[in-house]
Amino acid sequence: MTYDRLRGYIPEFLHAHILHFEAAITRAVTSFAQSLPDGSRVLDAGAGESQYAYLFPRHRYLAIDLGIGDAAWNYAHLDCIANLEALPLRAASCDACINIVTLEHVREPARVIAELGRTLRPGGRILLVVPHEWEVHQSPHDFFRYTRHGVRYLLKRGGFGHIEIEPVGGFFRLLARRLWNGLQFVPRPLLPLALIATAPPALLLPFFDSWDRERNFTLGYICTATKS
Repeated sequence: MTYDRLRGYIPEFLHAHILHFEAAITRAVTSFAQSLPDGSRVLDAGAGESQYAYLFPRHRYLAIDLGIGDAAWNYAHLDCIANLEALPLRAASCDACINIVTLEHVREPARVIAELGRTLRPGGRILLVVPHEWEVHQSPHDFFRYTRHGVRYLLKRGGFGHIEIEPVGGFFRLLARRLWNGLQFVPRPLLPLALIATAPPALLLPFFDSWDRERNFTLGYICTATKS
């Protein structure tokens, strides 16, 4: 059985422990949404299936994506299909923007960040999530991985200030995630045995994550910044 099929039987706290990166992203988007005034116009740039739309019920949520990342996704809830390098929006027309694990899929990330900055009013805020140690996905539309220094450079170049960048987990969370990932290569008849061998260390390793103080081994970064 795949994790998606098992999901209904897994308690929420355990789900957040196993998929720490995804849980951290949801918490970050939730907090970001709650911090925005009612009626704010929020751009979800690279919205995919618009999975975060439900977190913005008090806002004017605008979902834009090129719609080519995953053939199995349902892009029907998008407000607009467009290239993030040339958004069909007026300058300073948005109050806030989210860009969630999308920047690795664009060919010109600096241009995209500049476009997001162009659409934000002065003082507008962005929530940006980028991968660092992550497998190739949505191939062939997967081009980059980012360090904290690279993200800061792109945001500064795009006209952003008050930049905050937080790594999502360190070496031991990364190692645990890779153990879970390894189950996909196990032949189906051996999967129960592999799960028994993998689950204990994969569940325990995150408890040692505080040992990695620098967190240079991280799945990715959650970043916030303000349009200068």
